[in-house]
Amino acid sequence: MDLALNDVHVLVTGASGGIGLATCRLYLTAETYSGVGLEEQGAKITAHYNTTSSTLDPLVAEYGPTRVRTIQANLAQEEDAIRMMNVKTEGFGAVQVLVVNHGYYPPNDVPVSRMTLAQWNSTMNSNLTSSFLVVREYLRHLEDATAAEKDKAAIVMIGSTAGKYGEFGHADYSAAKSGMMYGLLMTLKNEIVKIAPKGRVNCIAPGFHIKHGVDATHVGWVKTPMAAHALENPEIVYRALATMPLKKVATPGDVATQVVFVSSTAVSGHVSGQVIMVEGGMEGRLLNKPEDIVL
Repeated sequence: MDLALNDVHVLVTGASGGIGLATCRLYLTAETYSGVGLEEQGAKITAHYNTTSSTLDPLVAEYGPTRVRTIQANLAQEEDAIRMMNVKTEGFGAVQVLVVNHGYYPPNDVPVSRMTLAQWNSTMNSNLTSSFLVVREYLRHLEDATAAEKDKAAIVMIGSTAGKYGEFGHADYSAAKSGMMYGLLMTLKNEIVKIAPKGRVNCIAPGFHIKHGVDATHVGWVKTPMAAHALENPEIVYRALATMPLKKVATPGDVATQVVFVSSTAVSGHVSGQVIMVEGGMEGRLLNKPEDIVL
């Protein structure tokens, strides 16, 4: 299936992680997913990372600097977001597709009554404010793009089940993702068309794909290397799948495929302002263990 992404310049933030890496690879190469063969997409990738690019090195080695370039930036810093978008990518042209995939999930459960203002502000900056900065700079540069480049304009943001259902001990992260998935998304899809008349903005919202502990209250997962150890715990797996009719943990490919499809004007050219949940039909969360219920 040709998604008309050949030579389209795609910027993926948080590209060194599980979902970001799978997304970059799918934009670059031919894949077979769930029995559907995808032609080689032929996109040109700017892959952002914050702390390490080692996971991206094989992609650069395989495709070369004419197809993949990496750039470091702390996107919670305004000057870094501006610098990232200002970098000259000779031969790549304007960024046409922006995948906002970076973020930070605080490792410890902290209820609102015990949360410091410093943690709240830090989580908001790392997730919501940084997304605003990247999107703002993308739109500013899109104003100077050619008409042909603007025809492929699309923003895909990565949300979370936390943004829909909330998450015990993580009100900061949940609020940041909700702000992205609803307020920011619904505003941007109306504003982008003032710059690029065919421009679209959508959100893919998977379960958690970052995990630092083994508390089984965190459900709706994506099976990345960060989650692998915790998913060896049968209780965690049970609670993750208990309200999910598909009864399986998602893979990074489940998310990446939706990102690439919704960014394609060929198959999703009339789709904008949508939050696509990639969580197996999840209906909610199990709040209590049997021992927590006193009849």
